[in-house]
Amino acid sequence: MPTLPIIIVLSVIILFAAFFMVKQQTAAIIERFGKFHSIRQSGLHLKIPLVDKVAGRLSLKIQQLDVIIETKTLDDVFVKLKVSVQYKVINEKVYDAFYKLDYPADQITSYVFDVVRAEVPKMKLDDVFVKKDDIALAVKAELNDAMSDYGFDIIRTLVTDIDPDHQVKIAMNRINASEREKIAAQFEGDAQRILIVERAKAEAESKRLQGQGIADQRREIARGLEESVEVLNKVGINSQEASALIVVTQHYDTLQSLGQETNSNLILLPNSPQAGSQMLNDMVASFTASNQIGEAMKNQKPKEKE
Repeated sequence: MPTLPIIIVLSVIILFAAFFMVKQQTAAIIERFGKFHSIRQSGLHLKIPLVDKVAGRLSLKIQQLDVIIETKTLDDVFVKLKVSVQYKVINEKVYDAFYKLDYPADQITSYVFDVVRAEVPKMKLDDVFVKKDDIALAVKAELNDAMSDYGFDIIRTLVTDIDPDHQVKIAMNRINASEREKIAAQFEGDAQRILIVERAKAEAESKRLQGQGIADQRREIARGLEESVEVLNKVGINSQEASALIVVTQHYDTLQSLGQETNSNLILLPNSPQAGSQMLNDMVASFTASNQIGEAMKNQKPKEKE
Protein backbone atom coordinates (compact mmCIF):
# COMPACT_ATOMS: atom_id res chain seq x y z
CA MET A 1 0.00 0.00 0.00
CA PRO A 2 2.73 2.64 0.70
CA THR A 3 4.01 2.25 -2.82
CA LEU A 4 0.68 3.41 -4.34
CA PRO A 5 1.09 7.14 -3.53
CA ILE A 6 4.60 7.01 -4.92
CA ILE A 7 3.31 5.48 -8.15
CA ILE A 8 0.61 8.14 -8.39
CA VAL A 9 3.12 10.97 -7.84
CA LEU A 10 5.47 9.53 -10.44
CA SER A 11 2.61 9.15 -12.89
CA VAL A 12 1.61 12.81 -12.41
CA ILE A 13 5.21 13.94 -12.87
CA ILE A 14 5.59 11.87 -16.02
CA LEU A 15 2.27 13.18 -17.33
CA PHE A 16 3.29 16.77 -16.79
CA ALA A 17 6.69 16.05 -18.31
CA ALA A 18 4.99 14.78 -21.44
CA PHE A 19 3.49 18.22 -22.21
CA PHE A 20 5.39 21.37 -23.12
CA MET A 21 4.49 24.74 -24.61
CA VAL A 22 6.19 26.77 -27.36
CA LYS A 23 5.73 30.57 -27.40
CA GLN A 24 4.68 32.63 -30.39
CA GLN A 25 7.47 33.38 -32.95
CA THR A 26 9.57 30.56 -31.47
CA ALA A 27 10.60 27.13 -32.75
CA ALA A 28 11.48 24.18 -30.47
CA ILE A 29 13.86 21.41 -31.57
CA ILE A 30 12.90 17.94 -30.31
CA GLU A 31 15.52 15.18 -30.03
CA ARG A 32 14.82 11.49 -29.37
CA PHE A 33 17.62 9.61 -27.68
CA GLY A 34 19.98 12.44 -28.65
CA LYS A 35 19.01 12.42 -32.32
CA PHE A 36 17.01 15.09 -34.11
CA HIS A 37 13.35 14.15 -34.27
CA SER A 38 11.17 17.15 -35.12
CA ILE A 39 10.60 20.90 -34.97
CA ARG A 40 7.61 22.22 -33.07
CA GLN A 41 6.03 25.64 -33.64
CA SER A 42 4.02 27.75 -31.18
CA GLY A 43 1.34 26.00 -29.09
CA LEU A 44 0.91 23.08 -26.65
CA HIS A 45 2.75 19.89 -27.63
CA LEU A 46 3.24 16.32 -26.37
CA LYS A 47 6.48 14.35 -26.17
CA ILE A 48 7.46 11.00 -24.79
CA PRO A 49 8.93 11.46 -21.31
CA LEU A 50 12.46 10.21 -20.81
CA VAL A 51 12.67 9.52 -24.55
CA ASP A 52 12.12 12.90 -26.15
CA LYS A 53 13.61 16.14 -24.95
CA VAL A 54 13.54 19.82 -26.02
CA ALA A 55 17.10 20.30 -27.27
CA GLY A 56 16.72 24.02 -27.74
CA ARG A 57 14.54 26.89 -28.83
CA LEU A 58 15.16 29.47 -31.57
CA SER A 59 13.49 32.87 -31.82
CA LEU A 60 11.91 33.59 -35.18
CA LYS A 61 11.77 37.33 -34.51
CA ILE A 62 13.94 39.88 -36.27
CA GLN A 63 17.06 40.46 -34.21
CA GLN A 64 19.63 43.24 -34.38
CA LEU A 65 23.37 43.03 -33.92
CA ASP A 66 25.48 46.21 -33.58
CA VAL A 67 29.08 45.85 -34.71
CA ILE A 68 31.72 48.57 -34.13
CA ILE A 69 34.72 48.41 -36.46
CA GLU A 70 37.82 50.59 -36.43
CA THR A 71 39.61 50.89 -39.74
CA LYS A 72 41.67 53.31 -41.83
CA THR A 73 40.58 55.29 -44.88
CA LEU A 74 42.48 55.90 -48.12
CA ASP A 75 43.79 59.23 -46.78
CA ASP A 76 45.16 57.54 -43.64
CA VAL A 77 42.43 58.63 -41.21
CA PHE A 78 41.36 56.18 -38.51
CA VAL A 79 37.60 55.97 -38.22
CA LYS A 80 35.11 53.90 -36.25
CA LEU A 81 31.98 52.64 -37.99
CA LYS A 82 28.91 51.26 -36.28
CA VAL A 83 27.10 48.74 -38.49
CA SER A 84 23.67 47.52 -37.41
CA VAL A 85 22.67 44.14 -38.88
CA GLN A 86 19.03 43.03 -38.71
CA TYR A 87 18.56 39.30 -39.26
CA LYS A 88 16.16 36.44 -38.54
CA VAL A 89 15.97 32.65 -38.70
CA ILE A 90 14.31 31.34 -41.86
CA ASN A 91 11.26 29.26 -40.88
CA GLU A 92 12.11 26.52 -43.35
CA LYS A 93 15.74 26.33 -42.17
CA VAL A 94 15.41 26.09 -38.42
CA TYR A 95 17.34 22.82 -38.49
CA ASP A 96 20.32 24.46 -40.24
CA ALA A 97 20.25 27.48 -37.93
CA PHE A 98 20.32 25.24 -34.84
CA TYR A 99 22.74 22.53 -35.85
CA LYS A 100 25.11 24.18 -38.32
CA LEU A 101 26.03 27.27 -36.32
CA ASP A 102 26.60 27.62 -32.60
CA TYR A 103 27.23 31.37 -32.38
CA PRO A 104 25.56 33.25 -35.27
CA ALA A 105 26.36 36.68 -33.78
CA ASP A 106 30.08 35.94 -33.84
CA GLN A 107 29.86 34.69 -37.40
CA ILE A 108 27.98 37.80 -38.55
CA THR A 109 30.49 40.02 -36.75
CA SER A 110 33.39 38.37 -38.54
CA TYR A 111 31.85 38.93 -41.96
CA VAL A 112 31.03 42.57 -41.15
CA PHE A 113 34.64 43.18 -40.10
CA ASP A 114 35.91 41.52 -43.27
CA VAL A 115 33.71 43.55 -45.65
CA VAL A 116 34.12 46.93 -43.94
CA ARG A 117 37.90 46.61 -43.72
CA ALA A 118 37.95 45.70 -47.41
CA GLU A 119 35.74 48.58 -48.58
CA VAL A 120 36.62 51.58 -46.38
CA PRO A 121 40.39 51.63 -47.13
CA LYS A 122 39.45 52.26 -50.78
CA MET A 123 37.69 55.51 -49.88
CA LYS A 124 38.69 58.90 -48.58
CA LEU A 125 37.09 60.12 -45.36
CA ASP A 126 34.60 62.37 -47.14
CA ASP A 127 33.58 59.50 -49.42
CA VAL A 128 32.93 57.28 -46.42
CA PHE A 129 30.24 59.72 -45.26
CA VAL A 130 28.80 60.09 -48.76
CA LYS A 131 28.88 56.38 -49.67
CA LYS A 132 27.87 54.81 -46.37
CA ASP A 133 24.85 53.25 -48.09
CA ASP A 134 27.19 51.53 -50.54
CA ILE A 135 29.13 50.08 -47.61
CA ALA A 136 25.90 48.83 -46.05
CA LEU A 137 24.81 47.18 -49.30
CA ALA A 138 28.19 45.48 -49.67
CA VAL A 139 27.91 44.10 -46.13
CA LYS A 140 24.38 42.85 -46.76
CA ALA A 141 25.31 41.14 -50.03
CA GLU A 142 28.24 39.34 -48.39
CA LEU A 143 26.21 38.28 -45.35
CA ASN A 144 23.29 37.00 -47.43
CA ASP A 145 25.62 34.77 -49.45
CA ALA A 146 27.32 33.43 -46.34
CA MET A 147 24.49 33.17 -43.80
CA SER A 148 21.73 31.76 -46.01
CA ASP A 149 23.45 28.37 -45.88
CA TYR A 150 23.17 28.49 -42.08
CA GLY A 151 19.44 29.26 -42.12
CA PHE A 152 19.66 33.01 -41.49
CA ASP A 153 18.14 35.78 -43.60
CA ILE A 154 19.78 39.25 -43.49
CA ILE A 155 16.90 41.73 -43.48
CA ARG A 156 18.86 44.97 -43.50
CA THR A 157 22.28 46.42 -42.79
CA LEU A 158 22.77 50.05 -41.76
CA VAL A 159 25.86 52.15 -41.16
CA THR A 160 24.45 54.08 -38.21
CA ASP A 161 27.54 55.96 -37.06
CA ILE A 162 30.84 57.19 -38.51
CA ASP A 163 33.23 58.51 -35.90
CA PRO A 164 36.64 59.78 -37.07
CA ASP A 165 39.57 60.39 -34.76
CA HIS A 166 39.03 63.27 -32.33
CA GLN A 167 41.80 65.43 -33.81
CA VAL A 168 40.44 64.84 -37.30
CA LYS A 169 36.97 65.99 -36.20
CA ILE A 170 38.47 69.17 -34.75
CA ALA A 171 40.30 69.81 -38.03
CA MET A 172 37.13 69.12 -40.06
CA ASN A 173 35.12 71.52 -37.91
CA ARG A 174 37.84 74.16 -38.31
CA ILE A 175 37.83 73.71 -42.10
CA ASN A 176 34.05 73.92 -42.15
CA ALA A 177 34.10 77.07 -40.02
CA SER A 178 36.75 78.67 -42.26
CA GLU A 179 34.75 77.83 -45.36
CA ARG A 180 31.63 79.39 -43.87
CA GLU A 181 33.58 82.50 -42.83
CA LYS A 182 34.91 82.74 -46.39
CA ILE A 183 31.40 82.54 -47.82
CA ALA A 184 30.17 85.10 -45.27
CA ALA A 185 33.02 87.45 -46.21
CA GLN A 186 32.17 87.06 -49.90
CA PHE A 187 28.53 87.90 -49.25
CA GLU A 188 29.53 90.83 -47.08
CA GLY A 189 31.91 92.09 -49.80
CA ASP A 190 29.17 91.76 -52.42
CA ALA A 191 26.80 93.70 -50.17
CA GLN A 192 29.38 96.45 -49.63
CA ARG A 193 30.09 96.63 -53.37
CA ILE A 194 26.40 96.88 -54.18
CA LEU A 195 26.00 99.57 -51.51
CA ILE A 196 28.91 101.59 -52.93
CA VAL A 197 27.60 101.25 -56.49
CA GLU A 198 24.10 102.27 -55.50
CA ARG A 199 25.44 105.17 -53.45
CA ALA A 200 27.53 106.30 -56.43
CA LYS A 201 24.50 106.00 -58.72
CA ALA A 202 22.42 108.03 -56.27
CA GLU A 203 25.13 110.66 -56.00
CA ALA A 204 25.50 110.84 -59.78
CA GLU A 205 21.75 111.18 -60.18
CA SER A 206 21.75 113.90 -57.52
CA LYS A 207 24.54 115.77 -59.33
CA ARG A 208 22.71 115.41 -62.62
CA LEU A 209 19.49 116.75 -61.16
CA GLN A 210 21.40 119.54 -59.41
CA GLY A 211 23.14 120.50 -62.66
CA GLN A 212 19.85 120.36 -64.49
CA GLY A 213 18.32 122.59 -61.83
CA ILE A 214 21.15 125.12 -62.11
CA ALA A 215 20.87 125.05 -65.90
CA ASP A 216 17.12 125.59 -65.69
CA GLN A 217 17.67 128.41 -63.21
CA ARG A 218 20.20 130.13 -65.46
CA ARG A 219 17.97 129.60 -68.45
CA GLU A 220 15.09 131.30 -66.66
CA ILE A 221 17.38 134.15 -65.54
CA ALA A 222 18.55 134.62 -69.12
CA ARG A 223 14.95 134.56 -70.36
CA GLY A 224 14.01 137.13 -67.74
CA LEU A 225 16.92 139.36 -68.71
CA GLU A 226 15.96 139.05 -72.38
CA GLU A 227 12.40 140.08 -71.62
CA SER A 228 13.61 142.99 -69.49
CA VAL A 229 15.87 144.23 -72.31
CA GLU A 230 12.98 144.00 -74.79
CA VAL A 231 10.74 146.07 -72.48
CA LEU A 232 13.42 148.73 -72.02
CA ASN A 233 14.08 148.80 -75.78
CA LYS A 234 10.44 149.65 -76.34
CA VAL A 235 10.79 152.83 -74.25
CA GLY A 236 13.89 154.02 -76.13
CA ILE A 237 16.69 152.52 -74.04
CA ASN A 238 19.28 150.64 -76.11
CA SER A 239 20.58 147.17 -75.20
CA GLN A 240 23.84 148.36 -73.58
CA GLU A 241 22.08 150.85 -71.36
CA ALA A 242 19.39 148.32 -70.55
CA SER A 243 21.97 145.72 -69.53
CA ALA A 244 23.78 148.25 -67.36
CA LEU A 245 20.51 149.30 -65.76
CA ILE A 246 19.59 145.69 -64.99
CA VAL A 247 23.00 145.05 -63.41
CA VAL A 248 22.72 148.15 -61.20
CA THR A 249 19.19 147.20 -60.23
CA GLN A 250 20.27 143.67 -59.25
CA HIS A 251 23.18 145.19 -57.29
CA TYR A 252 20.86 147.28 -55.17
CA ASP A 253 18.38 144.39 -54.81
CA THR A 254 21.24 142.29 -53.45
CA LEU A 255 22.22 145.01 -50.98
CA GLN A 256 18.62 145.30 -49.86
CA SER A 257 18.36 141.52 -49.39
CA LEU A 258 21.55 141.47 -47.31
CA GLY A 259 20.31 144.34 -45.20
CA GLN A 260 17.17 142.42 -44.27
CA GLU A 261 19.26 139.58 -42.76
CA THR A 262 19.87 140.70 -39.15
CA ASN A 263 22.23 137.80 -38.32
CA SER A 264 24.32 138.08 -41.51
CA ASN A 265 28.03 138.95 -41.21
CA LEU A 266 28.54 139.22 -44.97
CA ILE A 267 30.05 142.49 -46.27
CA LEU A 268 29.74 143.23 -50.00
CA LEU A 269 32.69 145.20 -51.39
CA PRO A 270 32.47 147.82 -52.79
CA ASN A 271 29.23 148.93 -51.11
CA SER A 272 29.61 152.72 -51.07
CA PRO A 273 26.90 154.98 -52.63
CA GLN A 274 29.19 155.67 -55.58
CA ALA A 275 29.66 151.92 -56.23
CA GLY A 276 26.58 151.63 -58.40
CA SER A 277 27.51 154.62 -60.50
CA GLN A 278 31.09 153.45 -60.90
CA MET A 279 29.89 149.95 -61.86
CA LEU A 280 27.54 151.44 -64.45
CA ASN A 281 30.29 153.57 -65.96
CA ASP A 282 32.64 150.61 -66.11
CA MET A 283 30.04 148.46 -67.84
CA VAL A 284 29.18 151.21 -70.38
CA ALA A 285 32.87 151.65 -71.13
CA SER A 286 33.29 147.91 -71.55
CA PHE A 287 30.34 147.67 -73.91
CA THR A 288 31.62 150.66 -75.95
CA ALA A 289 35.10 149.17 -76.23
CA SER A 290 33.72 145.83 -77.30
CA ASN A 291 31.57 147.46 -79.98
CA GLN A 292 34.57 149.40 -81.32
CA ILE A 293 36.64 146.24 -81.52
CA GLY A 294 33.81 144.47 -83.31
CA GLU A 295 33.45 147.29 -85.87
CA ALA A 296 37.22 147.30 -86.51
CA MET A 297 37.21 143.57 -87.16
CA LYS A 298 34.30 143.92 -89.59
CA ASN A 299 36.12 146.67 -91.56
CA GLN A 300 39.32 144.63 -91.66
CA LYS A 301 37.71 141.59 -93.28
CA PRO A 302 36.76 143.28 -96.60
CA LYS A 303 40.32 144.61 -97.00
CA GLU A 304 41.75 141.12 -96.60
CA LYS A 305 39.45 139.81 -99.34
CA GLU A 306 40.68 142.53 -101.76
